Amino acid sequence: MSQSLAHVAVVVRDYDEAIAFYVDVLGFDLVADDYQAEQDKRWVLVKPKGEGAASILLARASNPHQENWVGDQSGGRVFLFLRTDDFWRDYQVYLDRGVEFVREPMVADYGTVAVFKDLYGTLWDLVEFAN
Repeated sequence: MSQSLAHVAVVVRDYDEAIAFYVDVLGFDLVADDYQAEQDKRWVLVKPKGEGAASILLARASNPHQENWVGDQSGGRVFLFLRTDDFWRDYQVYLDRGVEFVREPMVADYGTVAVFKDLYGTLWDLVEFAN
């Protein structure tokens, strides 16, 4: 059996502002931005540069219930883990681009990590694993 994670949905307030953050600030690639007329929504995929296969589906909230979860999809815990091959390079780039870090960098047995917020407040780890 062979399986892999294809996409993770992140509920966002607005497609274009989310694309701007993920592409222009975090440096992700825009993989798809297709209008789906039958559902009156867009299929928007972004993914970090590199060989990883998983991408993020930027899913615009379509009702008040979904809007309540924008920025808090994991109950205040870190939701996504962005692996990098050069922590200090990416950390500095993100600082320069105005990304808000809520936990300063620390070195642990597993690697170097800091926690940042996306444009809606969803928490991410920026991590360079030791192995």
